[in-house]
Amino acid sequence: MSANPDGILRLPQVEQLLQKPIFAPYIRQLSRPLVTNAIRRTLADIRQQSSFRERGITIDALYSQLNDACEYLINQRHSRVINATGTVVHTNLGRSPIDPALWDSVAAVNTGYCNLEIKLSDGKRGQRKGILSQLLSSLTGAEDGLVVNNNAASVYLLLNELARGKEVIVSRGEQIQIGGGFRIPDILALSGARLVEVGTTNITTADDYINAITENTAMVLMVHCSNFVVRGFTESADIRDVARRLPKHVILAVDQGSGLSSEKFAAHETPSDSYIRAGADLVCFSGDKILGGPQAGIICGRRELIQKLEKNPLMRAFRPGRIIYSLLEELLVRKLNRAPEGMGIAETTVTHSEALERRANEVAGALGDKVRLVPSQMVVGGGTLPDEYFPSWSLELQIEKQAEQVLADLRAMSLPVIGVIRNDKVQLNMAAVLPHELSALIEQLRSYFGL
Repeated sequence: MSANPDGILRLPQVEQLLQKPIFAPYIRQLSRPLVTNAIRRTLADIRQQSSFRERGITIDALYSQLNDACEYLINQRHSRVINATGTVVHTNLGRSPIDPALWDSVAAVNTGYCNLEIKLSDGKRGQRKGILSQLLSSLTGAEDGLVVNNNAASVYLLLNELARGKEVIVSRGEQIQIGGGFRIPDILALSGARLVEVGTTNITTADDYINAITENTAMVLMVHCSNFVVRGFTESADIRDVARRLPKHVILAVDQGSGLSSEKFAAHETPSDSYIRAGADLVCFSGDKILGGPQAGIICGRRELIQKLEKNPLMRAFRPGRIIYSLLEELLVRKLNRAPEGMGIAETTVTHSEALERRANEVAGALGDKVRLVPSQMVVGGGTLPDEYFPSWSLELQIEKQAEQVLADLRAMSLPVIGVIRNDKVQLNMAAVLPHELSALIEQLRSYFGL
């Protein structure tokens, strides 16, 4: 390795660098091949820099660039964060956190072998649903139910199996787009069904649906407007009226979306069991929103239709594995038993405002004049309860720094904290900060403020 007064002109070999103790933690977290590739790319970039060719590079600068390359990869790993955004079911932050008691209760099932597709009674091959069908029937009042890997798959599956090559009637006001570019018209076209639009953006009546039915109509699809609200001069069809008047050959399906069932905090949201009682043939919703479970799509309804869906070849691609089945099974058992662990994060947070205020005061008390406790609002989020807000408390950080820089500092903490900017100040909304995260949050903020 040669050098000049400014630094080294000949870069060390990759293998030499890999032996340095500074890279051992990165190898443990990223694997040796990924660290090797990161070092190679960084060295190649340095060689292309005119400053290196002219003056070389100092050892400190070399290791700084190599560390930055490894840290960039570390930040791409899935890791735990503290959600201080005020959005409780935050899609970008993993939606609903799984209750630790639920996770622990299914650990043995998922770290050993289990009876996923074998009947213990006779040793023959069985279905992987376990008792989920019965649990979903108890939850929604439906005859049967099935689980796929997300609610988009639920909608696609029922359209592909029950309406392929036929007409599906959808209100113009319900042809929505959700995150990631998922559009109802597009999913209809992809499934092989043909969209028939009825009504207007703000008004669709039962007559609009009934008058559009032909011999080639397979389904009326009603879609939950998950991320927006239409106000003013509006009207939607009474689902009971539509169900009563539909011909026998037309299926009434509802994309309920949020998974609201027995929860009482969402007065304006229609729960899944209400749609079943009103005459819907199929209702689909997410498992990781209000229900509070893992990512999953759930379809409940008439047994004969569920059995058809289960025989569709796409079920092989859409079916979840044992982690999802076992978590949902345990969640629903506890939910039906009204155990605290069966309450999703949305219900737990919205209905326990006094606990939220206590947590906010605890953190504020530990940080003194470095924060200001301010009343704020939280939303459930995740495509549920659009335009509904609930009271919350936030910590407004009192620091002479640009707000965007403060957010970046918080994200760079050993346990990243995701906050928001309100009135040019960084606020940490306490709604979704979990009780067991308080001590870590306090410790990190005290260190940040130099307390």
